[in-house]
Amino acid sequence: MTPQTRQRALTHVPGAGTAPWWEGAVIYHIYPRSFRDGDGDGVGDLAGLRAELPYLRWLGVDAIWLSPFYASPAVDFGYDVADHTAVDPVMGDLADFDAVVAEAHRAGIRVLVDFVSSNTSVRHPWFADSRSSRDSPRRDWYVWADPSPGGGPPNNWISVFGGPAWTWDPHTGQYYLHSFLPEIPDLNWRNPAVEAAMLDVLRFWMDRGVDGFRIDAAEHLLKDPLLRDNPPATPVTGGHPKNLGEYDRLRHLYDRGHPDIHPLYRRIRRLLDEHRPGAPHLAIAEIVPEPGVGLDHWASFYGTALDEIHMPMNLTLPALPWDAASFREALADVEAAIPPGGGPTVALGSHDEPRVASRYGPEQARCLLAVLLTLRGTAVLYYGDELGLPNSPVRAGEERDPWGRRDPAFNRDLGRTPMPWSGAGPAAGFTSAARPWLPLPEGAHRLSVAAQRADPRSTLRLTRALLALRRRSPALRHGTYRPLELGADLLGYERRCGPDAVVVVANFAAGPREVRTPGGARWTLAARTGSGTRLRGGTLALGGYEAAVLRLSADVAPPPDR
Repeated sequence: MTPQTRQRALTHVPGAGTAPWWEGAVIYHIYPRSFRDGDGDGVGDLAGLRAELPYLRWLGVDAIWLSPFYASPAVDFGYDVADHTAVDPVMGDLADFDAVVAEAHRAGIRVLVDFVSSNTSVRHPWFADSRSSRDSPRRDWYVWADPSPGGGPPNNWISVFGGPAWTWDPHTGQYYLHSFLPEIPDLNWRNPAVEAAMLDVLRFWMDRGVDGFRIDAAEHLLKDPLLRDNPPATPVTGGHPKNLGEYDRLRHLYDRGHPDIHPLYRRIRRLLDEHRPGAPHLAIAEIVPEPGVGLDHWASFYGTALDEIHMPMNLTLPALPWDAASFREALADVEAAIPPGGGPTVALGSHDEPRVASRYGPEQARCLLAVLLTLRGTAVLYYGDELGLPNSPVRAGEERDPWGRRDPAFNRDLGRTPMPWSGAGPAAGFTSAARPWLPLPEGAHRLSVAAQRADPRSTLRLTRALLALRRRSPALRHGTYRPLELGADLLGYERRCGPDAVVVVANFAAGPREVRTPGGARWTLAARTGSGTRLRGGTLALGGYEAAVLRLSADVAPPPDR
């Protein structure tokens, strides 16, 4: 990439006056099983979520994204869907979902849901029909293949969770494809009937009022029709959001992201744009960059005319080392890869990763909150990160996550910590049950929403103040992004929209650092993550692992608590 290309990407800004609702928005990602239990069975549900919508309004988020709540055998907790248009009874029913949407909208909060697009459960009626006979009308709804000439799987494809991506079905004498678990077979999107059925799933949820979708495993919808072997991967270092173990042995040329996928996403995008005229539905998508390949393939999902995915998710940040240079380079690479007019997403926590506070430390997590909520684009804030929650303390041998049971190094239970709401009971208000579905960490009562709302120095109150600043700052909602060269341990950037300007400086060092404020202008300290930060004259002093937000505008006072 040329310096000129990178600079165009870094300084681009869409016109704020015509911006869609999601530009500069903050989407709060909820893992429903761990958010709030409304019926006392130890598992979070839609009734519990609905009860906490006033909290989310108080916090100040623009939208919520719900991980799967669909009918499921729960082998992979909702990603093994048995019915795409039904609510799992553990979570409630469709009336509960409708109530969540209606009350969220009354509170000014939009609702996104996961579109589990690439696969179903083996217990889905479609797959039961497909595997019943080679002559089944739904046989071609999934990817079936004969054994290789040697008698083994059809090719060398590997499951993301490890092991072959094929399972033998003795009843019909063929293998079926599963990019993830054997219990989650891949749909065949090359069959027009499958595409029509899945587009009907999107219509179903749009008709129920959702405002958009996060498309799960978005690259996996179309594979090479010839089922060719993947070539070996070239050994690389860095450039990948997560080490996937055995899966990284191969370069994934043929088992995901086939070029035919782009016309498919243009068709999906037309549906999302046209279903509700004048109010298009947002599509964000899970697109995982491949080691050593760069970000061009990832960025191609925006579409050549920005007519595919509105925002492929930026998944490069969660596994970066604690190093200012690594963050600086990753942000520059993502910004440079985004086509003109495109908008980024920024996420640091998710249901697939250990908690930010456990990956880096609690002070570092506060520092990164300031970064997350001031970068260009749409921020995705994972539930509980506003509290600085650490990992769920799941012991070896007690994993609930199927990936974690296969390999504890990939245990996703850690990041699915039940949300502590108060000092009530052993589960800190998450549930009245004797035992929640996953254990809460030590100190959960001290970290609870109730405790932190009462503490003006808490991580929760810091998050709320940053969200309030973001809402009233045109620079943070719609402004350009320009990196600042401030020193080896410092990450710095300027956001600007018209007369409004914001400068953010994050200190990745354990000790204090000082920096001169840019341009000799009069800056005001609008937010800080720690008590060691001071602004005197033209010098900003930061304590170890602290971040500061400076604003040129005089209107920087936070709103009163409500």
